[in-house]
Amino acid sequence: MLEEVECWLPRRSWSAADRPLDRLLAARARAGETGRGSVSVVLPALNEEATVGEIVTTIRRELMEKVRLVDELVVIDSGSTDATAEVAREAGARVVHRDAILPRIPAVPGKGEVLWRSLLVTGGDIVCFVDADLKDFSADFVSGIVGPLLTDPDVQFVKAMYDRPFGDTAGQGGRVTELVARPLLNLHWPQLAGFVQPLGGEYAVRRSLLEQLPFPVGYGVELGLLVDALHTVGLDALAQVDVGVRKHRHQDGQALGRMAAAIYRTAQLRLSRGHLIRPALTQFERGENGFVPRTHAVDTEERPPMCEIEEYVSRRAA
Repeated sequence: MLEEVECWLPRRSWSAADRPLDRLLAARARAGETGRGSVSVVLPALNEEATVGEIVTTIRRELMEKVRLVDELVVIDSGSTDATAEVAREAGARVVHRDAILPRIPAVPGKGEVLWRSLLVTGGDIVCFVDADLKDFSADFVSGIVGPLLTDPDVQFVKAMYDRPFGDTAGQGGRVTELVARPLLNLHWPQLAGFVQPLGGEYAVRRSLLEQLPFPVGYGVELGLLVDALHTVGLDALAQVDVGVRKHRHQDGQALGRMAAAIYRTAQLRLSRGHLIRPALTQFERGENGFVPRTHAVDTEERPPMCEIEEYVSRRAA
């Protein structure tokens, strides 16, 4: 590990318990006096009716009603075919459909696409992203990662870190992280080797940084944002907070393969700024007469920094 990272780890790694709520509320009040303390929480959601309601309920109860840490809570529906939107709305979130945001640019499937569009329908100075498939959700996932941004003006980007059990086995979640993302980061961006969960979907970022970054439209968005944030603001502006244990729905092996391909492509683009000769991944499924190839496109599109989008600039100026 680089000496720079060894020094960074104890200075920019915390526990959610290090910043109790009363300290955060005082810091938020001070930041609010300068117009820089508002917080938006965004949940990207696709067919998450089983979990999204509990997450929304917990955030509203603990961080909007008992205390006023979060200003707005928005669920961006990615085209769900179940009751995700209804459940989220009933639990108290503002629900916006992906296709209703920036209709001038047709939406494409993908998590990064939803996160990028969310900047147009939120107003917080700090934007906190939380996956909508979490189980046994705790408000620490939000307050923990928002905390450093409220208390330390030098921090720009905060990732959650946590244990990821796989079923009943501790520490075996995050297979794409261990097999793809961590080797890529250690080999090509060793300054990021200290991040425990580089692909985690829970992170909080200052809007002023997010609007400068391009967004890969698919699964590569977390790696892309982290790498680009490093190059934009430097390692010391990045941090991580331990929020305990993350339980969520696990993908099957083939879905993980597609995620890995998208993440590798995101890294490859940043290494060479070239394009893939064949942006596709072929996988195999056993059929009645043997193995059947299935070819899937690998996400190759990125959205430009939001500060280059006319509608966003006009909205922020209003």
